[in-house]
Amino acid sequence: MAVEPEHVSVAGRKRSQRPQRTHREVADALRDRIRTGALRPGDRMPTQAQLAGEFGVERGVVRRALRILQSEHLLTNVTKGAPATVAAGPAPVPAGPAAPPQPTTVALASRVTAAFEAEHVEIDAVCLTAISLTLAIGEPLRRIHAGRQKPAKIDVRVLLPSRDIDLAFPVPVERHPGGDPVHERWLAQRNAQGQVLRHNLLALRATHGIDVRVSFRALPFTPPVKLYLLNGTEALFAYYTLSRHETRIDHESLQMYDAQGIRSMLFSFAQGAGLRDTTFVEQSHLWFNALWETISSELVLTS
Repeated sequence: MAVEPEHVSVAGRKRSQRPQRTHREVADALRDRIRTGALRPGDRMPTQAQLAGEFGVERGVVRRALRILQSEHLLTNVTKGAPATVAAGPAPVPAGPAAPPQPTTVALASRVTAAFEAEHVEIDAVCLTAISLTLAIGEPLRRIHAGRQKPAKIDVRVLLPSRDIDLAFPVPVERHPGGDPVHERWLAQRNAQGQVLRHNLLALRATHGIDVRVSFRALPFTPPVKLYLLNGTEALFAYYTLSRHETRIDHESLQMYDAQGIRSMLFSFAQGAGLRDTTFVEQSHLWFNALWETISSELVLTS
């Protein structure tokens, strides 16, 4: 997964502590809400100030994101004043195991939201950071707080790379004389996103009386793929595809190899959808449990 900036709101966390998201990433998140039905035709969008606060960005970033969606005919009335409106009849995106592969930001949120319809929600994940999962859980959290969903129990297990290993990626193209700022930024994001995920889910104990458990363990290797297992019946799988690009860390431009994890194409497999799908789901669970119970170790989400 790329160490691109992404944000999830959490009480008490200053905006300056969060990596800055781009207007395209904000547009991706809002587009997903429209196409999955979280925002319906005719609904008023949150105000630009509310969106800026949610995503941890300036209002100018929000306005650029809204203009992208307006150009796609998903929004109307995009001005500096009143909130924009979801346009009538946006093209729906197919959902469910039969859906074609889609970018993680589009596909994961809808499948996680569907998983939260269960009485007992079980989510297992193997990833480079918890960014995509943290964002995807945002919609079911909103539905729970709005009284539209109410699972009785939530169990989340996440496998992430250990802080002590030499990551295969993200890495600088050339060794940096002052240490490894790329690794340091990845570690900060791994820890911050994991803390946000845990905080937002565990808060449901106090606010809604839901039995919640969130666990993390550390892998001794860099996962070349990302995998999400939902309620024991669905597996979502994507490759981390590396590319070389330039990024700025601490006001310095660096060439690095990294993967655009939030845009990785996610493939869906479901039990009962044929022998191939059922076997893939079953073997994915065996693989995850084997890693969890053998070579993974305790993970502490601190620097």
